[in-house]
Amino acid sequence: MARNFTRSDRIAQQLQRDVAELIRAELDHPKASLITVTDVEVTRDNSHAKIFYTFLGTPEDAQLIAAKLEQAKGFLRSELARGFKLFKMPELHFLYDHSIDRGFKLDTLISQAAALPKAEDGEGEA
Repeated sequence: MARNFTRSDRIAQQLQRDVAELIRAELDHPKASLITVTDVEVTRDNSHAKIFYTFLGTPEDAQLIAAKLEQAKGFLRSELARGFKLFKMPELHFLYDHSIDRGFKLDTLISQAAALPKAEDGEGEA
């Protein structure tokens, strides 16, 4: 069965690998190793790339990391362009991925609900 991956999908996968490596190796921040690139979406014309990331740290550090990524996106784009054979390198847009936080909150709510006493079935009632 043939896989129908578009060129944009392949570019997004390669961008995800390369951006994660560049952030870990080149970003000038002591907590850059705590950044995880979770997903990359590239437009069909390859002009823009949304890079979704998470950060394991305090909210204050997350704001500093967001500012650092925004500041370094030109450098990251130029470094990425060296390894890609594209007519135009996509413009990078870094977006914090809140899905991990939502997952933790949902897990906490489920655990709390499971710990509540169970209501008895109303089988004996008329």
